[in-house]
Amino acid sequence: MAVRRVVPNIQSEAVPESRDFYGLLGLEEVMNHGWIMTLASASDPAAQVSFMTGDRTAPVTPDLSIEVSDVDAAYAVMEAGGAEIVHPLQDEEWGVRRFFVRDPNGRVVNVLGHR
Repeated sequence: MAVRRVVPNIQSEAVPESRDFYGLLGLEEVMNHGWIMTLASASDPAAQVSFMTGDRTAPVTPDLSIEVSDVDAAYAVMEAGGAEIVHPLQDEEWGVRRFFVRDPNGRVVNVLGHR
């Protein structure tokens, strides 16, 4: 299992303003579902930041997203390691399979893979 990218998630009620502000640094909108918007660098598309009003299909808003090559394997490792699963492994309508886990600092991590 390989990590493909790590994206901070910022809970925000100022999503359009955030797009404009971070756009001044060269980040461009690459995804917008209305409740989550992701900005990325044109020169390094894996350099990203997301802004969320709240997670539409989960009970909490994650602090961080980590895309992995095999989300099912990541889930099995976390579950076997006794990690607190905050949101179960499931397929989402926008093309990802994901789960949430709480890290030792209390932060919620969205672990995902694209289908």
